[in-house]
Amino acid sequence: MLVLSRQRDESIMIGDTIVVTIVDIRGDKVRLGINAPSEVPVHRQEVYEAIQRENLRASRLEPSDTQDIGKLTGRSPSRPSDGRR
Repeated sequence: MLVLSRQRDESIMIGDTIVVTIVDIRGDKVRLGINAPSEVPVHRQEVYEAIQRENLRASRLEPSDTQDIGKLTGRSPSRPSDGRR
């Protein structure tokens, strides 16, 4: 792990396109500003881990596990969801 010291309003670069800036420091909290291309997902670690758990859970579903989804959403697979009939 690379450990850097930065003061408020100072930044670090990750590659050529991601800038992390120290926005504020209050006690034991540091506020970061992250400027990254829109195609680069940026999440807090706990949110990222929750997404990974949910993706893993969804990947383990069997086709029979999803047969009643249309009943829950009020949509059937043969009816478009964009309002067209």
